Amino acid sequence: MADLLEVRDLRTYLHTSHGVVKAVDGVSYSVAPGQTVALVGESGCGKTMSALSIMRLVPKPQGSIVGGEIIFAGRDLLTLKDEEMRRIRGAEIAMIFQEPMSSLNPVLTIGRQITETLEAHSAVSKEEARERALELLRLVGIPDPVQRLSEYPHQFSGGMRQRVMIAIALSCKPKLILADEPTTALDVTIQAQILELVRDLTQKFGVALMIITHNLGVVARYADRVNVMYAGKIIESAGAREIYENPRHPYTLGLLRSVPRLDQPRKAKLDPIEGQPPDLWNLPQGCSFLPRCRFAVGKCGQEVPPLREAGDSHRSACWVAETLQQQTVLSS
Repeated sequence: MADLLEVRDLRTYLHTSHGVVKAVDGVSYSVAPGQTVALVGESGCGKTMSALSIMRLVPKPQGSIVGGEIIFAGRDLLTLKDEEMRRIRGAEIAMIFQEPMSSLNPVLTIGRQITETLEAHSAVSKEEARERALELLRLVGIPDPVQRLSEYPHQFSGGMRQRVMIAIALSCKPKLILADEPTTALDVTIQAQILELVRDLTQKFGVALMIITHNLGVVARYADRVNVMYAGKIIESAGAREIYENPRHPYTLGLLRSVPRLDQPRKAKLDPIEGQPPDLWNLPQGCSFLPRCRFAVGKCGQEVPPLREAGDSHRSACWVAETLQQQTVLSS
């Protein structure tokens, strides 16, 4: 089956007073129909900018997509006119943003914000749009949807607002949903509810899902495939199980070591990644992870490692990928 989304050598740059920031620097990945793909990494690594590039919502004039291709359902989104792209947003590709309070319009009712999307992309009457909005609120588990339809975002809790965002994303039955840190502002129990809801609904409707997160627990439970980003590049890509059992990049090892594990003694200390995320205005020569890497060799400071095969459907951008072993995850 052909991929629904194929990103090829995407480059999105930000032009600032300090210089050019290569927020997304030669990124390539794909998402198949019905597949869940995770984009993982620390804050500032380029995850969100990658998703905004797909939606063609990169902030202007500072930001611009300077190269690459974004092939969605056989069309290169970067070649479409603005009007054509507006017809795709919401209808074929939807996005769940990080913070629902700032994403929802505070002066419009919840009902209007759902029906607005439906009326813009579907040939439905106002009454049909309202009935569909009620159906969606029930679908995402919001009680008393008839009353809630006429209420405003500030009258909803954080978890309820996020459910509304999911309802809006699903309203036009898109082929792909981009979920950008969909549970960041929520407490742990609500996070689990929201993630289970997203997974169940995407499976029910056969929607492809790209989850953008720094939470490796989310990756383990919900993703089919994982792309790990660092300094604007994908530095490792593999199936979710393979990433956990056989990581082949020191950064991925560091992420795994910094997460509490139930199979470790209660007094076992976490092993965080040393140092700070790189300054994108002043990246080191060679590998961007070099200043924080415990496995570096001489070549790491001279050449940027390409993303190359490191196993079956497993790719890593590391010169010593072949020497990294599973036990390094558990070593202290």
